[in-house]
Amino acid sequence: MPTIHDILIESNPWWKGPTTIEYKDRELHARLKKFLPLPQIIAITGLRRVGKTTLMLKILQDAIRQGNDPRTLLYFSFDEFRDIDIRTLLDEYERILGKNLKEGNYLFLFDEIQKLENWDEQIKRLYDTYKNNVKIIISGSESLFIKKKSRATLAGRLFEFILSPLSFNEYLRFKNVHYDNTKLYQKELEIHLSEYQRTQGFPELLTITDKEIIKKYIKESIVEKVVYRDIPGLVNIRDSAILESILSIFMEEPGQIVELSDLASDIHISRQTLAVYLRYLEASFLICKLYNFSKNKRKIERKLKKYYPTILSVDLLFKEEPTS
Repeated sequence: MPTIHDILIESNPWWKGPTTIEYKDRELHARLKKFLPLPQIIAITGLRRVGKTTLMLKILQDAIRQGNDPRTLLYFSFDEFRDIDIRTLLDEYERILGKNLKEGNYLFLFDEIQKLENWDEQIKRLYDTYKNNVKIIISGSESLFIKKKSRATLAGRLFEFILSPLSFNEYLRFKNVHYDNTKLYQKELEIHLSEYQRTQGFPELLTITDKEIIKKYIKESIVEKVVYRDIPGLVNIRDSAILESILSIFMEEPGQIVELSDLASDIHISRQTLAVYLRYLEASFLICKLYNFSKNKRKIERKLKKYYPTILSVDLLFKEEPTS
């Protein structure tokens, strides 16, 4: 297994010399810029495979172009290093590059931070100790606050931003498509919209049209990893298959009005367990909840809610096409 020393050097090639990343502009990038000079931690959350890592590396590249010493910029992913202590990581960083975190200014980017045990307390200690000279950016494939204690731990120290799948405007930018008159090019835009729907906003699907590949990508790279790996790694789940069953119900029939007691009875779990599982799926950006509009907030909470998947069933996407 590679050592922390090896991973640090491998993950930070700019320490040795110039490097570039492939990047297409995201709308969130412009919003983040004005928060970078502030001392607070920036947290980027969102569904798997939507481009959080690429956005973080773009911020790092911006810092280099602005004249920052590349060796004061640190990127590390905790995806495969769940037991490491942040202090141990930074001690190795200081040893490799001969740095002292009490001297100079630094930018640290920690990817998949939710995989780290007690990440919130470790980040809090780092922020409280070095907030005057270390800017911290973190990311997570699920809401970093699926555990409510984490939000309380970092209260006042953090700004959270959600990176969503590509919007249609972003999709067109990624495809290098620009029309100066949308009315004139309405038919062309309708074709692009149809192609965009198939990608579901995932950058890696922009050039894929094959139904089987898209279905396998959605199922194995996103849904199964979140349901069977990510969520159980953060909270206690008795049966991950039930999570997948709940998600499948919404993916196959989006926009259902849900009465919790009835749905719980249908899938043979308690109403309380269903409510908890729905919260986990929502916090992991796999479903979203909509309320009937009312000016009275208490009435809104009492009314039945509609649940929509953030990812549609591939069978629904291709339903107009003949079966081969």
